[in-house]
Amino acid sequence: MLPRTTFEFMELHGTVDGFRAALDGERCSGRTIGLVPTMGALHDGHLSLVRRAAKECDVVATTIFVNPLQFGPDEDLERYPRDLEGDRSAAEAAGSDYLFVPSEREMYPREPKAHVTVTTTEDGLEAASRPGHLDGVATVVTKLFALTGPCRAYFGEKDHEQLEVVRALVTDLSFPVEVVSCPTVRAPDGLALSSRNAYLTADERHAAPVLYRALEAGQACLESGERDPTVVSRVMSDLVGTEPSVRLVYAEARPGDVEWRLFVAAHVGVARLIDTLAVPVCAAPVDTVTAGR
Repeated sequence: MLPRTTFEFMELHGTVDGFRAALDGERCSGRTIGLVPTMGALHDGHLSLVRRAAKECDVVATTIFVNPLQFGPDEDLERYPRDLEGDRSAAEAAGSDYLFVPSEREMYPREPKAHVTVTTTEDGLEAASRPGHLDGVATVVTKLFALTGPCRAYFGEKDHEQLEVVRALVTDLSFPVEVVSCPTVRAPDGLALSSRNAYLTADERHAAPVLYRALEAGQACLESGERDPTVVSRVMSDLVGTEPSVRLVYAEARPGDVEWRLFVAAHVGVARLIDTLAVPVCAAPVDTVTAGR
């Protein structure tokens, strides 16, 4: 890694050709690229990715694009939070050297004829409740990887299914990209930071941390010795049910070889929020799961 490049001002790019050329030039100078893809409305979760990329790479490129392909027909594409000026200042302060903010026409000059589909290991969660969402994610990330070229790409763990999709893209399509998974950033009361938290009223914001409390309840259930995923899932869903203003979408416990993964999604007012928590197998050994109980 070369001594980190310091720009007097962060460069803003709105075209795919300009963005690609700028990063190609950096690599030709021997610099490594850190990529942080976002949909904007940057919060400290996003900025933690930028800061980590700045520590580990010579140059950081942050992208802001509200991707229509990953929104369903009745979802919040039009009202999704947007704050370009605030995002620009925040990204620069966190250490971003390039900010790519393309228009929809720039990213999709025509109706896309090529779409990317990835089969995830978490069937029944986001893939089931938001049909087409993960395909939209896969398609836009594929395009961003093609534009950026060899890089390290930083993603938060809260969007676990998205992370698995990105890892599959890199492995199966041989992208010259190293995927870096970063911990979920939370408010002091445990609520995972999300751009959609901006939708919450004061009362809804007070209720929303029930998602994290449900994950903690699932973790405690596992640590107490329970090994039936159905029981653990019910413990989480029951806890979410204690908040009348929160409408559960799913609460599920999934065992794995290295860790159990707990998932929860719910509507809090107009906001659809998700969260996840990993529980190491030392707390929940997979080989003691009671199959088919």
